[in-house]
Amino acid sequence: PDLLLLAFQRFNPRLQRFVLFACLLRHRAYGIELFAGHEIAVGQPAVHHGLHRGVRFVFRPLGHAHGIRHQLAEVVEDFVVALHGTLHLLLAPYMGFRAARYNPRQERLTLPHPQTRNSAMFAAIPFPDISPEIFSFTLFGATIALRWYAMAYIVGIALGWQLIKLALNRPALWRNGAPMQVSQLEDLLTYIVVGVIGGGRLGYVFFYKPAEFLANPVDIIKIWEGGLSFHGGFLGVVVAVYLFSRRQNVPLPDLADIIAVAATPAILLVRIANFINAELWGRQTDLPWGVIFPGQAAQACATALEPCVRHPSQLYEAGLEGLLLGTILMLLAFRFGALKKPWLLSGVFFMGYGIARFLVEFVRQPDAQFVTIGNELGLAFHVNGYGLTMGQTLTLPMILVGLTVVILAARR
Repeated sequence: PDLLLLAFQRFNPRLQRFVLFACLLRHRAYGIELFAGHEIAVGQPAVHHGLHRGVRFVFRPLGHAHGIRHQLAEVVEDFVVALHGTLHLLLAPYMGFRAARYNPRQERLTLPHPQTRNSAMFAAIPFPDISPEIFSFTLFGATIALRWYAMAYIVGIALGWQLIKLALNRPALWRNGAPMQVSQLEDLLTYIVVGVIGGGRLGYVFFYKPAEFLANPVDIIKIWEGGLSFHGGFLGVVVAVYLFSRRQNVPLPDLADIIAVAATPAILLVRIANFINAELWGRQTDLPWGVIFPGQAAQACATALEPCVRHPSQLYEAGLEGLLLGTILMLLAFRFGALKKPWLLSGVFFMGYGIARFLVEFVRQPDAQFVTIGNELGLAFHVNGYGLTMGQTLTLPMILVGLTVVILAARR
């Protein structure tokens, strides 16, 4: 059959180019896709009047596109006057699905009201154009950059510092007055930073890639290449707080409770930084708030017609582990006198974080080393397809310990 090339012009502030699409005349057009890195405006006939059945349009931005403008109603009414049957317009990610039917008597196409669009529409949120680096500069041939991930830890620790300071300056919140002096906070900060980095790295090594690091032990110290485990960092902080309590003669229950409250701002900000870095994304979804994350791994489930849309699981965790849990702990500490009951806030933190992480694991993409043929869900322990991910396995003890601690503390 004859070959027809349809040209669509892409307008770009820096460049104008034509994108050509091949269509087979006398045959059904199965699909036409418009790819753009900035914006596209559909103002040309998208199909030839000789097409006699239907055509499926997919308009989607690539990378960090800002949006799509369209005049599809005009295109349909002015140019596709000879179509028979139904013309399906799939406008992703903004307009969803709707059908336009040709009426031979009226010799024009009519569009249904927007409220009658199919509920099974394709919708997604393009990944925002935010660089992982806040700024960078070159000094003596070396590039120095401040990343959002590092800034999340810095700001999170600073906010936690202020929360602890606020609590220490209000002796009435405690059973027997403030358990330590404000001047001791600097030493406490040093212990916590060492615990977070050391524990987080060792946890990643032993929980996720033990064989790889045993084969190359030198790689364990290469923390600049990434690889920190929250559960390992959490255990590192537990050890650091215990050592600080013993050496500084600070009551361990009171110290643990206020640190539980102070940790939540850092958790919130770090999870948002994970989202900005386009890492730790979730499983594939068709929900309207799904996000089109960039990168080959994130787009592994993409098809010829639709990009791979995933759960923004980092934001789920930020909302549950950081915002919700932090709000509950702060209200308990500053409004309901929970600091007067030793270990109560620590137990609530253990249990709350464990439950939140356990739930998010259902929509979070598992670590690649656990995904195998027959185990596409990435379950670390399973029988006949039912089991737990590594994240769920590590959080179950937290939930049980937290629940036990809360019950014992509340009885006092």
